[in-house]
Amino acid sequence: MRVAVVAGPDPGHAFPAIALCLRLRAAGDDPVLFTGPRWLDAARDAGLAVRRLKGLAPRPEDDDADAGRRIHERAAHIATMIQPDLSAMLPDLVVSDVLTVGGALAAERIGVPWVELSPHPLYLPSKALPPIGSGLAPGEGVRGWTRDVVLRGLTARAVARGHRQRGAARVGIGLPATDPGPAARLIATLPALEVPRPDWPEHTHVVGPLLWEPTDATLPLPPGDGPLVMVAPSTAGTGVVDMAAGVVAGLDGLGVRVAISMLDTPPAGLPSWVTAGLGRQDELLRHADVVVGGGGHGLLAKTLLAGVPIVTVPGGGDQWELANRAVRQGSSILVRPFTPESVRDAVRRMLDEPGHRTAARAAAASAAEVADPVEICHRVLDRVG
Repeated sequence: MRVAVVAGPDPGHAFPAIALCLRLRAAGDDPVLFTGPRWLDAARDAGLAVRRLKGLAPRPEDDDADAGRRIHERAAHIATMIQPDLSAMLPDLVVSDVLTVGGALAAERIGVPWVELSPHPLYLPSKALPPIGSGLAPGEGVRGWTRDVVLRGLTARAVARGHRQRGAARVGIGLPATDPGPAARLIATLPALEVPRPDWPEHTHVVGPLLWEPTDATLPLPPGDGPLVMVAPSTAGTGVVDMAAGVVAGLDGLGVRVAISMLDTPPAGLPSWVTAGLGRQDELLRHADVVVGGGGHGLLAKTLLAGVPIVTVPGGGDQWELANRAVRQGSSILVRPFTPESVRDAVRRMLDEPGHRTAARAAAASAAEVADPVEICHRVLDRVG
């Protein structure tokens, strides 16, 4: 099976796409990754065939202040730009990241079935849930149900506007306004982070986190035998700024060691009980007692899969939603507002209260319930072929 996997360059989306490509290749399939230039060499070094995802650069007419236009109009442009390369590789199937809609539109234009990859829980609206992004648990009783109905009503206009924008973008590149949707959805999260809903869409499968390490290097651990706190600042543009410095200031004198895992250049002048740099996070998690990081799904899923509790310092986007889900599951303490003192208190509580680690291990155990994403892709071809 020849598969085109399309994802933007943000690590939270590119890394799961690379991980899926590696799973497909290990199963004997022939994946080709379309993504931004930042990760092409690393994916190529991992043995994958790669293509540059064209059309990512903002255009003068793009309105990035309007999320709907940013996603849908740019998706239509990307679809037009990548269609020649996509057609040339003659794919049997396209897997398109949930935010990189251009891959899906291009697949439709060339008449190839496509699957949607969500590198996080299912974020479609539900008739039984509060709006995604609110961080709220489903309401209970008459008052809770009423609250959710009101909140869904407040967001309904934005949802409808997004559908209109998508329809207009589709018509602009010669597709029908009505979106038929994917042949299947791959929800790459832990079941412990999902929320039950009565309107779970057909052909939508929780496949577990798709994880990939962008380096083979290991980060040296600080000397000593104190508890190890792994710190991973958010890679998302909506993440908290200067988180690493704030955490180091807050943990000074607590008797812990700190390893800061980061893609960017580490800060200078760190104390002897702190190391920082690019290293395999899965290796660090083998030694970590606590993780401090943004509420991004990649780090959260990786941490829980290792059975390690996490202090979440959520920024914007879906980080608030995910952080609150982890708190309700019991494996996390949420810090907001972010101050050195609040982080220090949360880490101390994590180390003193074993229930968080127990909950993290329970979240890891939920991975036994997931489906195989490669098998799902093959079943799509069998069904539509």
